[in-house]
Amino acid sequence: MTTIRRPAVAGMFYPGDPAELRAEIQQFLAQAKGAKITAPKALIAPHAGYIYSGPIAANAYALLNGIAEHIQRVILLAPAHRMAFSGLAASAADRFQTPLGDIEVDKPALRQVLALDQVNTIEQAFDNEHSIEVHLPFLQEMLPNFRIVPLLVGDASAEQVDEVLEILWGGDETLIVISSDLSHFLDYATARQMDAEATRAIESLEPEDLSYNHACGRIPIKGLLLAARHHHLKVTTLDLRNSGDTAGPRNQVVGYGAYAFS
Repeated sequence: MTTIRRPAVAGMFYPGDPAELRAEIQQFLAQAKGAKITAPKALIAPHAGYIYSGPIAANAYALLNGIAEHIQRVILLAPAHRMAFSGLAASAADRFQTPLGDIEVDKPALRQVLALDQVNTIEQAFDNEHSIEVHLPFLQEMLPNFRIVPLLVGDASAEQVDEVLEILWGGDETLIVISSDLSHFLDYATARQMDAEATRAIESLEPEDLSYNHACGRIPIKGLLLAARHHHLKVTTLDLRNSGDTAGPRNQVVGYGAYAFS
């Protein structure tokens, strides 16, 4: 029997109506800056409500335009907001659903990393969790045929995340997406300073320079930075803004960055 994980934040973080959702994503993509990067291996993109972070995320996903036919698998690593646990959490679901349809989970790939001590099936960790879900409609709009390996990251080390990424690294058929916002609930000027610090750490592949306050997804980001060192990847910052630039007040903002690794 096929098990499907239903969307938790459709109609809240993004439109629940398929036509409205597709139109909103297409509008974001049309406004993307169009960076001159071919074949990114990995992306970092934010996971807030689309009104706040959608334009920033679109600058990452627009890069898939020329390579969409080649991508067959997307590794999604995201911080867990709803439940505390050690290591990384997988879901037992066969498919993840959004208003745009169902996405198949790559079960053989998932079994590979479930063999590691730090990866366990923790279904409850995915309940009401948005950090993976908000990326799925962007991927559905950009990629014609793909499966996902969705993993939530709890109390883990950068090395544990790196080990997972190395197992799943693959070739041109595999894209890695790290889900993370940057600074949280600071005033506009302070947030810009903090987000610039985080960006310098990411661009220089220095995971040790990312602190608790720099990014909610700092652990999966750190793991990616270690992997990027091993694979000699170059980082390009695609966009760096915050909710005060998109749709919110400036007394308390959340930072968003989009980065490509190639």
